[in-house]
Amino acid sequence: MSDMKRAVSPGYLGLSDSEWKGKFEAAHILLSDCRCCPRRCRVNRTEGQKGICGAGADIVVAAADAHFGEEPPISGSRGSGTIFFTYCPMGCVYCQNYPFSQLGQGRARSIKDFASIMLSLQEKGCHNINLVTPTHFVPQIIFSVKDAMDMGLKIPILYNTSSFDSMEAISLMEHIVDIYLADMRYSDPDQSARYSGQRDYPQVCRTAVKEMFRQVGALEMDEDGMASRGLIIRHLILPEGIAGSREIFQFVAREISKRVPISLMSQYYPAYQASDYPELNRPILSQEYDEALSWLEESGLMEGWIQEGPVSPE
Repeated sequence: MSDMKRAVSPGYLGLSDSEWKGKFEAAHILLSDCRCCPRRCRVNRTEGQKGICGAGADIVVAAADAHFGEEPPISGSRGSGTIFFTYCPMGCVYCQNYPFSQLGQGRARSIKDFASIMLSLQEKGCHNINLVTPTHFVPQIIFSVKDAMDMGLKIPILYNTSSFDSMEAISLMEHIVDIYLADMRYSDPDQSARYSGQRDYPQVCRTAVKEMFRQVGALEMDEDGMASRGLIIRHLILPEGIAGSREIFQFVAREISKRVPISLMSQYYPAYQASDYPELNRPILSQEYDEALSWLEESGLMEGWIQEGPVSPE
């Protein structure tokens, strides 16, 4: 992890009017021929059509509040301004947020309403705006950020993603997103197909995360020790080696950077439909966490290791 500490202004504050105009035009095209996620269902959401994920023209928000359970450089002392979106392009059978990611719970918001939500989180003192699973609402987010900026938004924007993102969507977020908090969930297409419904996830994820790193680079911290810019990779350890942790760490070290911090997550527990899969129907064991940690060290990624949560006994 970088130990650089300096004042860094959010990227969106530096965009010119012509750059915003270009982003608006591209966002409208993306929404009218939807390619926000790699499923590319190409429906016209501006005319009321809905994508495979369930998303239409409106942003749908499930919850928004200060959150203190993220990684320390994200939550800090005042919390991360976390916004959970409804719907998801993936279909993880163990999703802990399934009431809104899979079952559609949430409330439609206008562009102005969403801008006001971001401002209210800033007014609460949150360190950043944390967009959780945002890829299917990227066009609307772009419109809202500009409105919020014009009304005084000035804190970093964090893109908290499964990394099942299309290159069209990620490219549009350049200079709008300051911090990427990116999952790397599987290394094996068979596992990602079985447990998340997307066989192409491993390749899509790797391509997307490489682009995220190109945009924002290694993690930078401000004078208060908070993340101001850069990439953090999250890796959720799954039972029985399902996640392919060793291969993911080797990829990060080889093709992204050994300077990228890895948040090694042990919080897996059976949720949603996980009980239908015996291999997923338990928390991870302490030896599974220790094994993943040894692979992290083997790959040369220990410098930026972020420990997240307890593990179950053997």
